[in-house]
Amino acid sequence: MDLSEEIKKIIKGDVDTTDETREFYSHDASLFELKPQMVMFPKDGEDIKAVVRFAAEHKKDLPNLSVTARSRGTDMSGAAINDSIILDTSRYMTGISNVSAQSATVQPGKMYRDFEAETLKFGSILPSYPASRELAGMGGIVNNNSGGEKSLQFGKTDKYVTNLKMVLSDGNEYEIKPLTRDELNAKMSQDTFEGRLYRDTFELLEAHYDEIKAAAPKVSKDSTGYHLWNIWDRETGIFDLTKLFVGAQGTLGLMTEATVNLVPKPSHSGTLVCYLRDIDNLGEIIPAVLAEKPATFECFDDNTLWLSFKFIFAFIKRLGFATWLMMCLQLIPDGLALFRGVPKMILLIEFTGDSEEEVRQKVHTARQNLQKFGFSYMEEDGNEAASRKFWLMRRESFNLLRSKVKEKHTAPFIDDLIVPPARLSEFLPQLRDIIKKYQLLATIAGHLGDGNFHVIPLMKIEDPKERAKLEPAMKEVNTLVIQYGGSVSGEHNDGMIRGPWLEQMYGASVLGFMRDIKQLYDPLNIFNPHKKTDATWEYSFNHIREHF
Repeated sequence: MDLSEEIKKIIKGDVDTTDETREFYSHDASLFELKPQMVMFPKDGEDIKAVVRFAAEHKKDLPNLSVTARSRGTDMSGAAINDSIILDTSRYMTGISNVSAQSATVQPGKMYRDFEAETLKFGSILPSYPASRELAGMGGIVNNNSGGEKSLQFGKTDKYVTNLKMVLSDGNEYEIKPLTRDELNAKMSQDTFEGRLYRDTFELLEAHYDEIKAAAPKVSKDSTGYHLWNIWDRETGIFDLTKLFVGAQGTLGLMTEATVNLVPKPSHSGTLVCYLRDIDNLGEIIPAVLAEKPATFECFDDNTLWLSFKFIFAFIKRLGFATWLMMCLQLIPDGLALFRGVPKMILLIEFTGDSEEEVRQKVHTARQNLQKFGFSYMEEDGNEAASRKFWLMRRESFNLLRSKVKEKHTAPFIDDLIVPPARLSEFLPQLRDIIKKYQLLATIAGHLGDGNFHVIPLMKIEDPKERAKLEPAMKEVNTLVIQYGGSVSGEHNDGMIRGPWLEQMYGASVLGFMRDIKQLYDPLNIFNPHKKTDATWEYSFNHIREHF
């Protein structure tokens, strides 16, 4: 069977099987490589339904036939690649509708930056955007349950999704939304595919209610496994399957549309920048900062700082020459501050308000209250423009690593851990010891208010000695994270990189419930195989990129 010719017969969109296209789609932003047989660009939900029906019909004869959705390919976990069919929504499925100050409906291929341009016309934003906001697609944001610098104040994407349209394994499209108990009973009474899904899901959750509720990670945000504990709540009587699909990485069905709530964009913002000599008293600093009620509390380490100075000219393209020159002039005092000693960490504490004066007062008050910790340098940036240089360093560190360090490559394999903030002063030195033990050059940046860190080592992955470090280093880091009551992924999700470690985090019983859900919703394993609950380290390791 000529797969591409058969698919062309049943869809209105495009099919591409050229070597150049297949090579491009064999990578996302992760370590892994899987070359697809074909890439299809659906025109609409009908095309997606047709492909899912085709896959279900021919799976018996073509056991490796599967479909992986992709919007913009910025996924760092290896979830946007596949060796069968890649379904790219970015060409045609980019619509946005019903936009208001309160909500908007969007298709998966829409870029976040273009989505925000429309919502800002109403003065609102989706606050769970990731650091890759200029590159990321809305499909990835929903399916990864993304979060970012605003998560401390606003939470993650699952908090904002109110309605989904999903193509499920029978090839039909369904509306997914929160249900009352009466509405759930009506669904479960149906003698249909949909009715069976609701009945079996409810029975599993109800039968193991306490064990499932207890399995929820005890951190402020998490993107691992399937969030079974958030679907059914006996106290409220609400049954909400959006909580299952948001963050499922397209392993249970394919999203065609999402409706999300929005929040007003803050009128003004400003940042207090603090240089931290060491991290010994981080356990005291974090609650003291949080007591000031910041909108955002971020950080980056000394390696990220030096990287930004080293590649300062790379920011010209992003900023334009005039803005870049202003940034360089603004950095002069900060450069002079380095003579007092290179900081271990730089803290970015952002405040928002209705006026510039209100913001300036918040920033100044926080500085006065935090001076007791003896920071080597503190700078008040009372408006958004003044603090932009630091936010660029924080947001662009991964892109700088990827594009500017030629002999080594970014290896995002311990890139998204989260532990309770109160334990960071104990945890971070041990994390640094592991990084040092395996001789990894790594930048550390993240969301300090949540205890969520992005550790991006630079490695020569094609060297077998370097590749051999991945599994033992990951095991040590994951064990440490779990020991401190954390999660191996706060934002970036499982994919091929963290899926193999879900049993270590949840135990065999709870992982078994998640696998039951996968089997229920995707019995033929059509949707994005080898990710999340059916990921194995052997398969993942065998598909690490050999050439960069």
